[in-house]
Amino acid sequence: MPKITQLLFDCDNTLVLSEELAFEACAELANEMLEKHNVSDRYTGPGLMSTFVGQNFRGVVTGLQQKHGFKLSDEEVNAYVDRELGKVIETLLAKAEPCVGVMPVLEQLDKSKKYGMAVVSSSALSRVQASVKKVGQEKFFPPDHIFSAATSLPVPTTKPDPAIYLHACKIIGKEPGECVAVEDSKSGTLSAVRAGIPTIGYVGSYGGAIKQKEMAEVLKEAGVKVIMDDWSQFMDCMAQMEAM
Repeated sequence: MPKITQLLFDCDNTLVLSEELAFEACAELANEMLEKHNVSDRYTGPGLMSTFVGQNFRGVVTGLQQKHGFKLSDEEVNAYVDRELGKVIETLLAKAEPCVGVMPVLEQLDKSKKYGMAVVSSSALSRVQASVKKVGQEKFFPPDHIFSAATSLPVPTTKPDPAIYLHACKIIGKEPGECVAVEDSKSGTLSAVRAGIPTIGYVGSYGGAIKQKEMAEVLKEAGVKVIMDDWSQFMDCMAQMEAM
């Protein structure tokens, strides 16, 4: 493996405890569109999250159309995406918190200067920026090293498409093999792995040992090299990655 010089962090439920908050806001709009198209199914925030974790709202809308057999125009999709973004940012600015144990690790990494650090997310750029700012993490990431699959690319996409990771590597000036990604979801892991980036799977934001064990297996199957249960394990995980 080439020398690792760059870390690429997912945001939602990897750096910031934001996924549950975001999906609560998403569920309201998802149910609105289902009702409008005479679909009887309804989603709670946790239910929507279990189906679409790791995807941005544009990806959720695409998935809902495929699953429930209705069709939205591009204008309708864009309108829902804009509404969702406003709702989620408002919620995150009020309630978002850092993932447990991540702040001391970021502080240590920032002081050591051993690795460059960037954020690579499916979520809209303004949402990611709001999240990291709310929890005091913006100081760790250069403004132009926060990347969004929904915003940073010429054509919006979502993980598991590897496009956003490939774009981040290009902008930063690194080869995928010089980087390590940290991801908590199957879709995020597939995005990084398909881009050729060795990946650490973080399961600490999942509630309970049973769910964490279950997700660890999911992430291993998706291609992660090392599982991290808690941010206190990060340096040991990096040592394992660098020894491969």
